[in-house]
Amino acid sequence: MARQIRGDIQGLRAVAVAVVIAAHAGVVLLPGGFVGVDVFFVVSGYLISSLLYREVLITGEVSIGQFWARRARRILPAATLVTVVTVLASLAYMSLIDARQTVVDATWASVFAANIHFAQEGVSYFASDISHSPFQHYWSLAVEEQFYLVWPLMLFGVLMLTRLATGRNPQRLPRATVAVLLVVVIVVSLGWSIHQTVASPTTAYFSTFTRAWELGIGALIALVPTSAIKRLPRRDLEAMAAIGAAAVITACLVITSATPFPGIAAILPVGGTALLLLAGHAHGVTAVGRVLSTEPFRIVGDWSYSLYLWHWPCLVIPQAALGRTLSAFEAALAILVTVTLSAYSYQYVEMPFRNGRPAHRLPRRRALVLYPASASLVLLVAGGAWLWTGVQANDNDNPAITVDGQTGTPQVDTVALVRASVNAARSRQGIPGQTSPSLIDIKKSVADVGECDYQQNVRKLCQVGVEDGTKTLVLIGDSHARAWIPAFDLINQAGDWKAYYFVKPQCTAAHVPIAALGSDERFTDCSDFQDWVMEQVRYLRPDLVVVSSSPPVNGVFDGDRRVATTEGIIPLLRVGYDELFLELQSAAEEVVLLRDVPKNADDPADCLTTGDPSLGDCMFTPVPRSQILGDVAVESASAIGVRVVDPTPWLCYQGECPIVIGNTLSYRDSDHITTEYAANLWATLGRAMRMIPTNGIPDPTNPDEAVAGGSEG
Repeated sequence: MARQIRGDIQGLRAVAVAVVIAAHAGVVLLPGGFVGVDVFFVVSGYLISSLLYREVLITGEVSIGQFWARRARRILPAATLVTVVTVLASLAYMSLIDARQTVVDATWASVFAANIHFAQEGVSYFASDISHSPFQHYWSLAVEEQFYLVWPLMLFGVLMLTRLATGRNPQRLPRATVAVLLVVVIVVSLGWSIHQTVASPTTAYFSTFTRAWELGIGALIALVPTSAIKRLPRRDLEAMAAIGAAAVITACLVITSATPFPGIAAILPVGGTALLLLAGHAHGVTAVGRVLSTEPFRIVGDWSYSLYLWHWPCLVIPQAALGRTLSAFEAALAILVTVTLSAYSYQYVEMPFRNGRPAHRLPRRRALVLYPASASLVLLVAGGAWLWTGVQANDNDNPAITVDGQTGTPQVDTVALVRASVNAARSRQGIPGQTSPSLIDIKKSVADVGECDYQQNVRKLCQVGVEDGTKTLVLIGDSHARAWIPAFDLINQAGDWKAYYFVKPQCTAAHVPIAALGSDERFTDCSDFQDWVMEQVRYLRPDLVVVSSSPPVNGVFDGDRRVATTEGIIPLLRVGYDELFLELQSAAEEVVLLRDVPKNADDPADCLTTGDPSLGDCMFTPVPRSQILGDVAVESASAIGVRVVDPTPWLCYQGECPIVIGNTLSYRDSDHITTEYAANLWATLGRAMRMIPTNGIPDPTNPDEAVAGGSEG
């Protein structure tokens, strides 16, 4: 076991951080550069376990407090500095909404639970948009810190059990027992990783349980006696190092964002790193090791922690400020800033807490105070940032747009209010001071689906609406259909309907095989869901089926070929809608297509909460692709005899779509209407759907009218 960090390991760290930064900066030759994180995991498992094993050999025990204190001095100072600076930079350069979310992310990062947070949020590490969190890279720090928390306790437990079994303190490391424990952890974790990579890719990527085997591999290598490696012929060590280096390089070149990961694919970079560590485990220097031990590699390896911390916010925050991905020159400039910041933080933050005056003043267990101190500082900054964003979001007294003094009720003319809102935007009026939802909460405006969240592959029926309603409604579609649920909830109450909402995000309603988001693979869960939905419709025999769906985002399949062009999608989508409507007509009394809403090219939330925008700055014209593919559904429905309800006049006027209608925010993102605006449209939609009378209906949003209506019925 090495008594100091080997030069080849520092070089390996340099390679790992370099490929991660290159991949994140958009270097096309290294699509799999993100596997550098897996290299870090193996190296961390190796180094940390080497320290723990050596302590057992010297003292016969593990000092958990001292171990955690060393980790605190090593990790917390630089991580805290980057966290605080990132929060402040986010306030300065990001929209209020993104900055507020950054505050939440920083809080999770400060307690080393970022991986849990991003998994719960359903964040895609490989998302192609620019809305990444500046703290997304902290997920790997969280995994390592969770490992540092648990692994010493497990090793301590092994020593205690050995002591109980033998009746005395172990004089040497119980290698066989530790090896068995590590093999079990590795096998179980790898198996879980392979399973979860297929079953729940987002969770699999961020989960400590799916990554524990990578750290365990490093810990297992550290357990190998150096004498066993010394007995190997020189040519075998050279071959191990060469094969290991080739495996890591190959992983960076051939693994892509479309590769299911970690799972089986992670074996390539992890195995390569393991071979490189083994080849130098007995202090022998291979040809690869000599290259990795050269001064440039060692310097980058020394800075690798700071480089990793700084690179992501240096890339993400400028993207958010510019509202687009960085050009090659801009990305290079961001990397230059990263290197500069890393050099300073390594010299003036990392090193002092490791070997300088702060390290001497915080010896051993006293350094544990860094954990609460770091969290407290971050929470203090985050709390202030949270309050500041809330104040900024409501810092004006601009009036709402009205028609005859009304901003949006069942009695107001919806089309007239939209027209007035467009005219207000054209005249560059300011954003109303009080909006529904509030600007800061716009992203939270998502309809609740209760227990029947079909995004999670639930297979059950959930009846809503009037429990013993005389008529049955079925709503079918994707997240765009889900956005209409608040309107249908009110329509159900006013019109005596019981309802079932079969909505699955990203699953286009048309019976056509679609590609999963961000992948070249089929979205098989969608096809399975469509089959199940048709079974339920045939069973329910509803009075009305409403179809509402967006076009496929990532293309459709023609046989085994993915088709992504608009021209190629049109005929396949038309066939899919024809099949859907014909099947529904045979199982329901009536079928209605609720045409898809117009799509914005940009996220209106960014416009509304960046700088000092007017209504005109955030008004948009619909994206042509969405309009064209929306016409396909309309043409199919019209040809088959399915009635079409077009909500465009309730959202746009003369080809322009305001983001604020009255005092209500109409869209929560580029293509989903807010729950509040959907609820405002309940009467307009209900009449268009012929689900409620054209007049004289009780208003379920008004308790007095709802009670009166119920008593009259």
